Amino acid sequence: MPPPHDGRPDPDHLLNQLRDDQARAKRGRLRLYFGASAGVGKTCAMLSAAQRELAAGRELLLGVIETHGRPDTAALQAGLPQLPLKALPYRGRTLHELDLDAALARQPEVLLVDELAHSNVEGSRHPKRWQDVVELLEAGIEVWTALNVQHLESLNGTVGAITGVRVHETVPDTLLDRADEIILIDVSPDELLARLKAGKVYRPQQAERAAQHFFRKGNLVALREIALRRTAERVEDDVHLYRVAQAQGPAPVWNTSGALLVGVGEHEGAEHTVRAAARLAGQLNARWRVAYVETPRLQRLPSSKRDRILAVLQLAEEMGAVPSVLTGDDIATELLRLARQHNCATLVLGRARPSAVFFGRRWWRPRLAQQLAHAAPALDLVEVGQPPASRRLPPALGPTLEDEAPHRPRKRWLRYGIATAVSVLTAVLATPLLGWFDLANIVMLFLLGVVIVAVKLGRGPAALSAVLNVAAFDYFFVPPRFSFAVSDVQYLLTFAVMLAVGLLTGQLTAGLRFQARIMAGRERRARSLFELTRDLSSALQSQQVAEMGEAAVRASFGGEVRILLSDAEDRLHAPVPTPPDFDLTVADWAFRNGQAAGLATHTLSANPWHYLPLKAPMRVRGVLALRPAQARGLLIPEQVQQLDTLARQIAIAQERVHYVEVAQQAVVQMESESLRAALLAAISHDVRTPLTALIGLADALRNTRPALSPEQDRLAQAMTEEARQLHTLVSNLLDMARLQSGAVNLRSDWQSVEEVVGGAIRQARPALGMRPVLVRLEPALPLVEFDATLIERVLVNLLENAAKYGQPPIEIDSGVTEAEWWLRVRDQGPGLPAALRGREHELFDTFTRGERESATPGMGLGLAIARAIVEAHRGQISAQNVPPPAQGAEFTLRLPRRAPPTLDLGE
Repeated sequence: MPPPHDGRPDPDHLLNQLRDDQARAKRGRLRLYFGASAGVGKTCAMLSAAQRELAAGRELLLGVIETHGRPDTAALQAGLPQLPLKALPYRGRTLHELDLDAALARQPEVLLVDELAHSNVEGSRHPKRWQDVVELLEAGIEVWTALNVQHLESLNGTVGAITGVRVHETVPDTLLDRADEIILIDVSPDELLARLKAGKVYRPQQAERAAQHFFRKGNLVALREIALRRTAERVEDDVHLYRVAQAQGPAPVWNTSGALLVGVGEHEGAEHTVRAAARLAGQLNARWRVAYVETPRLQRLPSSKRDRILAVLQLAEEMGAVPSVLTGDDIATELLRLARQHNCATLVLGRARPSAVFFGRRWWRPRLAQQLAHAAPALDLVEVGQPPASRRLPPALGPTLEDEAPHRPRKRWLRYGIATAVSVLTAVLATPLLGWFDLANIVMLFLLGVVIVAVKLGRGPAALSAVLNVAAFDYFFVPPRFSFAVSDVQYLLTFAVMLAVGLLTGQLTAGLRFQARIMAGRERRARSLFELTRDLSSALQSQQVAEMGEAAVRASFGGEVRILLSDAEDRLHAPVPTPPDFDLTVADWAFRNGQAAGLATHTLSANPWHYLPLKAPMRVRGVLALRPAQARGLLIPEQVQQLDTLARQIAIAQERVHYVEVAQQAVVQMESESLRAALLAAISHDVRTPLTALIGLADALRNTRPALSPEQDRLAQAMTEEARQLHTLVSNLLDMARLQSGAVNLRSDWQSVEEVVGGAIRQARPALGMRPVLVRLEPALPLVEFDATLIERVLVNLLENAAKYGQPPIEIDSGVTEAEWWLRVRDQGPGLPAALRGREHELFDTFTRGERESATPGMGLGLAIARAIVEAHRGQISAQNVPPPAQGAEFTLRLPRRAPPTLDLGE
């Protein structure tokens, strides 16, 4: 909040500053080592600084340091006290994380915590390491940490689009903003690539892959620029805060950012000033703003000139500027306040034509440039000359805006007529009082009339009323009466003072009236936002959000409003009833492209409706269509910002309602799945026992003496096969229920792939029959770590699936890479169904079959079980057709692997 005009500090600002200082005194400091990518030397710089601080006598403690196998980094830890890491079990392994409780108990003066974006192991207090850092800071511990630019949440999408690698571990930007000290660690891309090649960043195998993907020179150049810009933004914020904190009055302007402020007015050629400023900002690579100060005099301009000013502001916004419409009595004061607020050290002004200079301003006041130079001598002023001929800008709103000029002369003469009538009425009312009161008291009545006219009618009628009142007082009340002659020279002073007081009172009163109107408009906009936010917080249905949003926009802009929300298939539907001139095609374009269209835009601007997309944090939720009562409001920056804010609030509320519905559906679905799993488990347990008995009885029946007849033996064999199929189906149901409930514990161990494949073929032999299975395994296949029973079940299900839907021979091949073990099952059948082309992952959904109507028995559980088991091993399973000219389908499972342990056979 800027300080008041008199230079005194704002009390609310002082109270907030005191609260911030108290909170900052209790909180620990955060030092952040910031870099463009891994390998620039953030950890080394942090450890080197720690060695210096330790030698200076400070109490330091290493919380967690990630060396990534780099010997140079590990050598810098020598002599630094280390906090023991906390061991946590995770999927059969033991991982080490920062011991937060031990750090809080030790209370070191400085704690080093590397890899700020790291995700903690399940079972830790916080899911993210940056949350551990926040708790340490709140406990008063100073923390040093390191962060790469790609891990910032706001830059995640940008970095992903540049490098093609999406980073999943991110840190909110607020943590970077609250850092007390940011140290940028920067190296050139060539030096970083040399470090990578020398093995100083990653191990040789990882470095080779990194050089082919993330660590390309173009990526490193772009990341370096982003890191430098983000650091410069933070430094700019620090400069601004320091300027405000150290300033006794208005904050001074420091020429550190090179920002430009362009002042435009009602004179012709303002568009040339904007174009020249745009070129200057481009040459300086600086941000720039454009401001128009609306004074009471400028507010009375005809609509044609106001439209030209708004068109100039729109042109500036299209060229990259931030437009602002300011209100005040003095243009120089408002421009300087905006320049100080945004630290704009250069002001760009247009040089008015000589005729405009003479007739467009009061002759006793200096030119605007002279006022600015006198009020702020440290600012740079640039005057842009007038071109010989300047191209006029087209109307910003086209023919849709009604010109108010024909109505203004009538209203203006009416106001002056009322002012004249008030003067006459004052003289009539004061005439009977002449015998009772002195002339000094009667003068007060005339001054009261001037004040009333100024409050109600404005500055011009107040000036006319002051002149008429002086003349009426002289003619009707000053001796000799009914004459403009003055018997006493002292009355001339009375007339002069009366005229001056009347004019000054009218001027001040009209100015206050203007300011009150401006403040009332701002208060009305703030109140509408508050009321909309309050109402939307209680909305539970999309229809309620639309109705509340329409009411709020209609109250602010008038006219007609329609809010179109997207359905489950991301489609818009025309409102019922459809208003005249409403175009659903334009609304759909705005929805699909996420840009405003229609009135006051450059897209289909002939349409009388303004279509604004409802942008929520996740995606566009609909379109706000507005046909305002006054189209000019869509060009005023404050009004546009108000409309954008209303649309954003509506979109956020709609997204909240949507996710409430999604959460409710998810709860219902989870309960349904839980109930179904419980029923399946119960049925499976109760049915498997009689099925097992039935299979045993059928086998015993076939082995009875005397032997059964051939027909009886065939029936007994069919009964056994059907019972086995039913037993397999029930077992699948039971396994699926267990997997979905998460009750399966992996018993991973080092297994021989050959033994698991052989066991799976033996188990699947009843389903395979006489179909041959060709096994091709890489020679000297190493041991792989997995649960042999479950992986064997996966292979059995894949073999049974190939036997049902494919053609012999069935092939199994397997191999390993440095990071994974893969196994492929292929058949020679017709391949995957055409209906699932491009959606092969749906084959692994529960109760999904290859053909909707098929004589092949099964319920679609085998592949779902296979996927659940593979994902429990943190692996992947996929299906695709065999590349031509061959035919068939192939299923590939991939599991992560690590090097098997070496056996110490002794001597």
